[in-house]
Amino acid sequence: MPPISPLSPLIAVVGCDGSGKSTVTDSLQKWLATSRPTVICHLGKQSGNIGRAIGRLPFVGGLVETKLNSKAKKVHSDKGPDTLSALVTYFFTLRRYWRFLRMMQFRRKGFLVIADRFPQMEVPGPMDGCGLYKVTGGGLKGLLARSERQLFARMVACKPDLIIRLNVSLDVAIARKPDHKPDNLARKINDLSNITFKGVKMLEINADQPLETVLSTAKNAISEILQARDGNTPSESHAAG
Repeated sequence: MPPISPLSPLIAVVGCDGSGKSTVTDSLQKWLATSRPTVICHLGKQSGNIGRAIGRLPFVGGLVETKLNSKAKKVHSDKGPDTLSALVTYFFTLRRYWRFLRMMQFRRKGFLVIADRFPQMEVPGPMDGCGLYKVTGGGLKGLLARSERQLFARMVACKPDLIIRLNVSLDVAIARKPDHKPDNLARKINDLSNITFKGVKMLEINADQPLETVLSTAKNAISEILQARDGNTPSESHAAG
């Protein structure tokens, strides 16, 4: 029997907005929970979701959302972020790191973890990369940028047992996420294609396919990983579902 890791299995699902990450992770959690305790941990920044939620608030929502979007644009501008934008970006990194630590607690308790998104340091920017990559020099912004890189390095040092990459075409992503800007979706799709996750076993899935096909492919790969890791796989009847 293969040696048992002190940490429970970790499966990460990555993909651009509109690739079906939430639907796929929810379905996989229900399937895996038939054989072992399983949780979903979201490791994305979620600033876009928060901004859109704020924008729906009465009276001041639209104004606040506009302000947040303005700060986000400054982070990626050629001049780099101002101090307030850097602080906001760093706050979201801290929030992501707190969720990462919570995920590790679940793993130590024996839960199989499905990570919705996963941090990386290969391609900076919105596809789960460092946000303060354009900050140079010292001062408060420099301190925040160095601290952000350190936090990301700690998260990236954790290697998933499997990364499922959902590759979606731009047309399909736009159709599924009409409230998102096409340029932003196009950048995320391009950035994701350039991330290797440095040697982690990866399953590439065409997310334009029907959900049933996507899930079947993902389940087969996960079953192989779990069988090789600890000899415990979900029942065949559920694996085919």
